[in-house]
Amino acid sequence: MTQDELSELLKAYEWRDVEFKEARRDVPRNAYETVSAFVNTEGGHIVFGARKAGEGFDILGVMEVDKVQSDFLTTLNQRDKISVFLDVREELKEQDGATLLIFYIPEAHRSEKPVYLNGDIRRSFVRKGGCDVRCSDNERNRFLIDAATERPDGQPVDFDLNAAFDPESIKWYRATYENKPGNRSYAALSDPEFLDQMGLLVNRSGGKVPARAAILLFGANTSFRQLLPRPVVDCQRFFSSRADTGVGDRWNDRLVLDENLVLTWQSLMDWYRKFSDIPFRIDPVSLQREDTPTDYRAVREAMANLLIHQDYSDHARKPEIRFYSDQSIFWNPGDAFDTNTELLEPNQKEVRNPRIVTAFRRIGLSENAGWGLQDIFRNWRELGYVPPRITNNKGRKSFELTLAKEELLSEQQRLFQSKLGAQLTEEQSRAFAFACRESTVTIPELKAVIGLDQPEIVALADSLVIKSLFRVVNPGQRYALAEHLDDLLHQDNLVTDQLDKLKASLVTDQLDRIKDASVSGQLDTLIKSLSTTQVEELVKSLIPEEFEKLKSSLGIDQVEKLEARLGIDQIEKFKAGLVTDQAGGPEASLGTPVLTKLTEEQRKVVQLCEIPRRQADLMKEIGFAHRTFFKKKHLEPLVRAKLIRMMHPDKPTHPNQTYAATEAGLRLLALWRNEAENGKSDL
Repeated sequence: MTQDELSELLKAYEWRDVEFKEARRDVPRNAYETVSAFVNTEGGHIVFGARKAGEGFDILGVMEVDKVQSDFLTTLNQRDKISVFLDVREELKEQDGATLLIFYIPEAHRSEKPVYLNGDIRRSFVRKGGCDVRCSDNERNRFLIDAATERPDGQPVDFDLNAAFDPESIKWYRATYENKPGNRSYAALSDPEFLDQMGLLVNRSGGKVPARAAILLFGANTSFRQLLPRPVVDCQRFFSSRADTGVGDRWNDRLVLDENLVLTWQSLMDWYRKFSDIPFRIDPVSLQREDTPTDYRAVREAMANLLIHQDYSDHARKPEIRFYSDQSIFWNPGDAFDTNTELLEPNQKEVRNPRIVTAFRRIGLSENAGWGLQDIFRNWRELGYVPPRITNNKGRKSFELTLAKEELLSEQQRLFQSKLGAQLTEEQSRAFAFACRESTVTIPELKAVIGLDQPEIVALADSLVIKSLFRVVNPGQRYALAEHLDDLLHQDNLVTDQLDKLKASLVTDQLDRIKDASVSGQLDTLIKSLSTTQVEELVKSLIPEEFEKLKSSLGIDQVEKLEARLGIDQIEKFKAGLVTDQAGGPEASLGTPVLTKLTEEQRKVVQLCEIPRRQADLMKEIGFAHRTFFKKKHLEPLVRAKLIRMMHPDKPTHPNQTYAATEAGLRLLALWRNEAENGKSDL
């Protein structure tokens, strides 16, 4: 463990994968409960020589190092104390003049869980948040089912072969199978013979009987619901964003499915197509229109994952799919046996329902033999969104996948990167943007975000270290955002948050009063009834866009009266987002102005500067007459943000001075065009 890794570990306080114990002279008894919890969940570090203190911790140090170390490891090697052998890694570290003993407790294989203490299986623990919690009866049973050599979907069930299945489901599956290139033809076989060839029947003393997978895939309603007395999936659609949807808010549309997996799959896809955004293109060869939702591959694979990997022995919890306007969430009972890192690697995965997985893969509904998460990440990456979020909760034995429709390289992130002045490739920009969100990143995570191979990703991360944007936590494995950027990023986010709060607090009642008065012909009376201070306060309550809307709703005479009352200087300052009484406006009150969002005029300048332009040409195109005001309020902020540059930077007053978009500006233009093509902007 490097010093940086130790620092990151100590910053974690007590959470899911780290626990602090005093252990100055003896091993605390509850340390072994933490061992059981880590082994049964996702593994973790136990740090001896520190204790929790409020929101932080105190480093006390281990006084009897040899004794504490020997007692702890000796106990872990006694099978009557803990039920499995553990390959524990230990390290001795000095921190602030004190000695820390750090033990890494690995996760056990599913076949060894639950790991328990003192020969009593009831003394099994799992990690939930920062606590060690004794397993319930249901949780222990789930561990035991997962530990079985024979997977649950291969177990026989005593159902009549002639009455247990839905013929239409088998018919659809067989037709789909036969249409897949390379699949062997079984057209001459009966349905039971076909299922036998697919490995879905099991030999018993009295003959063939269905495997659980066969009933789950093709079962008639009676037999299927005997096997699974809960819904296969509960689908809910909300018209609002997740943040705007309260805990108790009712869905706008719902579909609860409790039929076999083939019928469930058909219903799921029909429901999804009803509200998905479906663009189209014309095939240049066939000239036929092709309709495919932009997120089809990711959503299809996520739905298939939910059906084929859920824990069908868990009858107390039902899977859920929740579609919000800004994200989609797929939640399943049953965790993945692999770690998040292993799930994203292109190797064979250990799965809960291998027969169901194989059945789906044979007809192309699961593109990989494992989880297919690489396809989901690839599709989401192609759309430019932030990476999907995986929550593989081994303590609660559940799996959640979140697909957020949020740009990774957003306009705000592009502006932040341009402010740093570093020349970044598109891959470096994406890696840096991801680190800004997560603070620390691993090489497997960067591989999922960027889509390059391991050596290329390591080289990319190291290149960002050279540019002073990343720092190394563990060489070739884990990196973090450079320390000098933490405060800058925090300041940038703080400015944005404060500006958003300022806009949210704007007074609109006064705007409505003016509009109402303009309609009724009483605007002049209303303006005269206000003092100069009141009129100025009215202006302060409006942002420039609202002022322009106000002007467009008034007659020319009324606008002139309002402007005359305020004064031209005040109007110009207001248009620039500044009011004298506000000491330079909201941005100035927060310190040095930070460009976190572009005005419409600034966006037009960047667009026009795709080719070099003189200031006079820019003013003419956009419709400005005041040269100094235009330069100060529009050109200079864009130059400082490194979105445009002067072609003669050493001579600002050069007679042939022109302005052109920088590399960062060109990338921003590409982002806007991409959004326009996807219907997200009016560019």
